[in-house]
Amino acid sequence: MRNFISLLAALLLTGCETLAYYAQAVGGQVSLMSSTRTVASLLEDKSTPPTLRARLEFARAVRDYASRELKLPDNGSYRSYADIGRPYAVWNVVAAPEFALEPKQSCFPVAGCVSYRGFFAQADAERYAAELRAGGYDVYLYGVTAYSTLGRFDDPLLSSFIGLPDAELARLLFHELAHQVAYVKDDSTFNESFAVTVEREGLRRWLLATGRGLAGWLEAEARNQALVAEIQQTRARLQQIYRSRIAVEAMRERKRRELDELKQKLSGRFKDLAPNNAFLASFATYTELVNEFEFILKENGGDLERFYAQVRRYAASAPSNRGPLSKPSP
Repeated sequence: MRNFISLLAALLLTGCETLAYYAQAVGGQVSLMSSTRTVASLLEDKSTPPTLRARLEFARAVRDYASRELKLPDNGSYRSYADIGRPYAVWNVVAAPEFALEPKQSCFPVAGCVSYRGFFAQADAERYAAELRAGGYDVYLYGVTAYSTLGRFDDPLLSSFIGLPDAELARLLFHELAHQVAYVKDDSTFNESFAVTVEREGLRRWLLATGRGLAGWLEAEARNQALVAEIQQTRARLQQIYRSRIAVEAMRERKRRELDELKQKLSGRFKDLAPNNAFLASFATYTELVNEFEFILKENGGDLERFYAQVRRYAASAPSNRGPLSKPSP
């Protein structure tokens, strides 16, 4: 109840321009919360469909592993379930200027500034995306199966992701729980890169512990890293183009060629994706600091509790004092 009152207070203090946005956010969260049932009660209920029962049992085992072995928060998150009746929990909209790779920031009373804006209704996301495109922004709109309330609520398992393959479901739970370990206001790249680091290390350990085969994961990671490298190279070339002093039309043409080439390289994995600055900005948010976080984990001998403690110290420091994360020498 205290968290709900805080949300209402934030809503009442908001100007009219964004009042509708906060209203949908509060309404969406309240609707989700009202439809949850505990996993324990669903497993005891004989009317629970066998397929759902099996997925809930699996999710409960992963959730227990996350706290017991990965030292992630042991609380009520992912101990309940909600059927939301739609394929995604929210739809995120990322925007970036035509000739820049920095995402447009959206700022909120609780979460601070983030590099996207989320909507519980797809139509609302599409309207906002259309407004941004009309203003000259590159826009990337995508559905999200899960999101974190940073421990302010007990986030439930959702119908949007409960049916994911085992490894993907485990990866998602590790990622979302990591947001409850450390979170920096106004720094989406820090937050998401940290969560990706935890999900990757968590999945590696879980695969080893459950005997599900590490070889397949290593092969998939190698493919992912090759894709990451391609995207990073495109970002670097575009950065150079955007910093140059060439005419606007020439810059636009060089941008088009770079993005067309990237689309061809991504076609096997993202065949319907039309990459743009907003996509590249979103991609960087989740990958830019992963290598540095992984080095910090290695420095701490793979001890997750020590790793989390060091990350929290970084998170608590002012941005001017945080500086670059510890990383290996080039």
